[in-house]
Order: sequence, then structure tokens, then C-alpha cells
Amino acid sequence: MSHAPAAENSMDSLLGTENTRLGAAGLSARRAALVLGVIGIGLSVLAAPMFGGDQGILLAKSWLQVFLVVLSISLGALFFVIIQHLTHAAWSVTVRRPAELIASNLTWIWVLFLPFAVMAATGKLYLIFPWADLEHLREHNPGEYDLVVKKAAYLNQPFFWIRAVVYFGVWAMLARFFLKGSLEVGESGSEAAEARLSKWAGPAAILFGLTTSFAAFDWIMSLSPGWFSTMFGVYFFAACATTGFSAIIICCVLLQRSGRLKGLVTAEHYQDLGKLLFGFGIVFWAYIAFSQYMLIWYANIPEETGWYLARQLGNWPILSFALLFGHFIIPFVGLISKWPKRMPKLLVFGAVWMIAFAWLDFFWLVMPVIPHDLAYATDYMSVVEAYRDTPTGLLNPIHLTMTVGLGGIFLWATLNRLERYPLVCRRDPWLRNAVAFENQ
Repeated sequence: MSHAPAAENSMDSLLGTENTRLGAAGLSARRAALVLGVIGIGLSVLAAPMFGGDQGILLAKSWLQVFLVVLSISLGALFFVIIQHLTHAAWSVTVRRPAELIASNLTWIWVLFLPFAVMAATGKLYLIFPWADLEHLREHNPGEYDLVVKKAAYLNQPFFWIRAVVYFGVWAMLARFFLKGSLEVGESGSEAAEARLSKWAGPAAILFGLTTSFAAFDWIMSLSPGWFSTMFGVYFFAACATTGFSAIIICCVLLQRSGRLKGLVTAEHYQDLGKLLFGFGIVFWAYIAFSQYMLIWYANIPEETGWYLARQLGNWPILSFALLFGHFIIPFVGLISKWPKRMPKLLVFGAVWMIAFAWLDFFWLVMPVIPHDLAYATDYMSVVEAYRDTPTGLLNPIHLTMTVGLGGIFLWATLNRLERYPLVCRRDPWLRNAVAFENQ
């Protein structure tokens, strides 16, 4: 009995304002992020004509690529939140709020998709989505037109925008629902509110899976509308898990370095976050990537293999092998042991590494252009010779400025949320279990 007041005092000190509110500590970082974001976007728009690209194709593709990176971070964080409620996990209570706040960016991230609505309104959407103008596609690539016209019931602009509205609406609804419910639990300790979050986690997981899969089909796979892969939605999910779990790790470590979440997030929590990153972001990503490649390559259907062949021509094999080693082999070896997962500095280095290679992964997905004659090639070596000088454009400064621009805006919005809300659900029924959590 004599230990109970001491335990209460210890918990009260852990949940004090100075440990659970960021306050003005992130003000300078927030301002810097906003300034860098505005400058980065401005430089990208102004400098794009200097580095080539037909009528803004370079700028549009770079914007799409970085948009997908920041979107995947929030989607990965949302998946983390959903799965914790779905499994009634107690260990994650102290790291769940940062994930909820990162996921809450989904309530506004649709704004970053508006440039493509402007392209559609001005008749330029076909520059990156060839199916958006079938007449132009028939004139310039009749072979692909024959395939795409059969998909016109799905790949048409009205239906495309209806689906986009549904995706953003569902994501915003889910992010808001889980954050609002968590805040309610944090204020009142309501077990009913906690039960409601768990109850709806199952339907939320289904909605999440459907919307992310079809968004991947619409926004990435349809860049090459003649190509198709039933595994691509799962591949995009793996990318979301990579960036989302990495961002949660980075957020928690930086918050602790600022003097917050002391005693609430321990090596035990970092070990489990590292396990999730290792399992979903490294091993599962590699499994899906290899499975998709293997199935398409041995089937040897020209409409499918052309997509991969384009990424094996010119300088693209360098990036393909960089993904193999940087997204799988190196981090697999680095994080397979439990000890790096329990060391915040090493784990955050691994998380930054994984986000960098996820960025490269999206670059590899979005940027290559499949030559029109590739699907009809009969001699592999002649194709390799014909396209041996194909550049990747990776070192184009536009990609750096765009990353700084959209990344800065995303960081600014995230810091706003971290400053506005408590960093932990103070009255969660499972909070004590989370603080005392130990890996077995």
C-alpha cells in the first residue's frame, strides 16, 4: 500500500505538461519548414523550364512523385493507428498519438492534388496520364491505344475525379475519427469511446485497403495505362508502411530529444516500432516487389514486361540495383538484430535511410517513360543497344527543390498538430500497461 502514492506521483510527473506538450519548442522549426516549403515550391515552378520537359511534364511528374511520398507517410501512420485499435494493443498507447497527428494530415493533403485538377481543366492531364486524351494516344501510340480503349469505362476523367474525391474523403474521415476519439479518451478516460475506436477499426481497415489499392492503380499504375498488375496495390501499401513507420520513429525520437515523452517511450517501444519497420517496410516490401517481378517476367506477356524492361534500359538499372540493396539487403542486415532497434540513434538513422529509399522507390515508379516500340520488340539486345543512353534525370535539381517544397509544407503542418494537441493519451485505460511494457 505504501508504494501506491509513489506510483501515482511518478505517473503524474510523466504526464505533466512539460513532458506531454510540445508548446513553443517547435516554433522555430515550424517557421523554418514553412519558409523552406514556400521557397522550394517557388524554385521548382520557376526553374522547371530551365531543365527541359515537354510542357511541364517534368514539373508535374516531380510534383506527383513527392506528393506520393508525403501521402504515403500519412497513410502509413493511419494504418498504424488502425491496426493498434484492431488488435487492442496496449504497448503502443504512448507512441500512438504522434501517429494519429501524422495521419491527421490526411484532412488537408488533398490540396496538394489540386495542380492535377488544374491540368485537367486546361486539357493538359494527358501529359502525365496518357489515357486522359484517347485521341492524342491513338495518334502517338496506336498500340497502347488498342489496350487502353478497352479500359475506358474505368480510365476516364469524370470517374477518375469521383474516385479521387472518395479516396480523400475516406482518408480524412478515418484520420479525423481516430484522432477525435483518442482526444476524447484522453480528456475523459471514457472506456466507451475506447471501445468505439476498436469496434470501427475493422471496417476502417477494409476501407483503408480498398482506397489505397485503387489510388495506387489510378495515380501510379495508370501512368503507363497499357500495363497492369494485380499486386500493385499491395506494393503501394508496403511503401506506405515503410514511410509511415519510419516517420513515427523519427517523430518520437525527436520529441524525446526536445525533452518530451521522457519515461513514456522507452527502448521497449522502439524495439517494437523497429520490428514493424523491419517486417513491413523491409521484408514485406521485398517479398511483394520480387513476387510481382517474378510473376510478370516469367509470364513474358509484352504488355506487362515492357514496364520492367523500361527500368532495365540505359542508366535505370543503377537505380533498380540501388533499390535492391538500399531498400532491402543493407537495412535487412542492419536491423535484423534487436539491439539496433533498441538504440534510438541507430534506429532513427535506419528510419531516415528507409524514407530516402522510399523516395527513390517512388521516383523509380513515376519517372520512367516506356518507349512506344518496347512492347513489340523481339530482340532484347537490340533494345538494350537502342536505349543504352537513356538517362534517369535523378540529379535534376527540380527533384531536390520539389522535395524541400512539399516536404517543408508537410513538416510545417505536422508540427502545427504536434504543438496543438497533447503528445499522449493521458487517460487511456491501457496507459500504465504501455509505460510498464517490456518485450518478452
